[in-house]
Amino acid sequence: MLKNSEFVRLLAYNPPMSVPHLSLIIPAFNEEARLQDSLNKLAAFLSEQSYRSEVLIVENGSDDRSFEIAQAFCKDHPSFFVKHLDGRGKGLAVKWGMLAAKGAYRMMMDADLSMPADQINRFIPPQLEGKDISIASREAKGAVRYDEPAFRHIGGRIMNLLIRLLAIPNLQDTQCGFKCFRAEVAEDLFLNQKLNGWSFDVELLYIARLRGYSIAELPIPWYYSEQSHINPITDSVSMIADLFTIRRNARLGNYGKAN
Repeated sequence: MLKNSEFVRLLAYNPPMSVPHLSLIIPAFNEEARLQDSLNKLAAFLSEQSYRSEVLIVENGSDDRSFEIAQAFCKDHPSFFVKHLDGRGKGLAVKWGMLAAKGAYRMMMDADLSMPADQINRFIPPQLEGKDISIASREAKGAVRYDEPAFRHIGGRIMNLLIRLLAIPNLQDTQCGFKCFRAEVAEDLFLNQKLNGWSFDVELLYIARLRGYSIAELPIPWYYSEQSHINPITDSVSMIADLFTIRRNARLGNYGKAN
């Protein structure tokens, strides 16, 4: 397990001369089938923007060619960088990326681009001002889900109800993989993150509420992928256990002082 100081020191690339407006962090676990296409779409979108950006692809735990595909792509795209980590867990990958990033705004996003890249600017200034954190929501008014099986939707709503009851009231969708943080907020939250599995973003939002950070929940168009790595049964059981771990950590003061 890497210590927080090591996250800060172990950069995956030579940082740009000036601070990027936006850093995008993509955890990549067994993404061989769709990573190339997603990176092509992302590069095309970013090439049309007026602001500086960087993309950090963090691969950990894969047993396919995800890392090699990312490496080859980065050779031809100077603002894209890749890092391999030995430890497993989506939370570990995102934490590393967020703390290595240099952007004034730092956004985590799923490798499948289940939210289209053209939605990214809605999460950062100038389109969104005055928020510490902005999160994509498949449940906020105006959101549209495409091709999602009914059983997955129902299961997700049951899990969100438990999350609202046990941890974070009022947020309708804490599990969508697209979340953006101001740099100072990202460094505060991710340095206090304890969980490295699927529940890490619930923990981050829980700490954010303790800190009094402002959160915007933005409706998005979202496309279901049959290649999802989530196991509805085992991951749900793990999530419930993690909710109690989060509450215990807060009770023990493991998240530091609230604002």
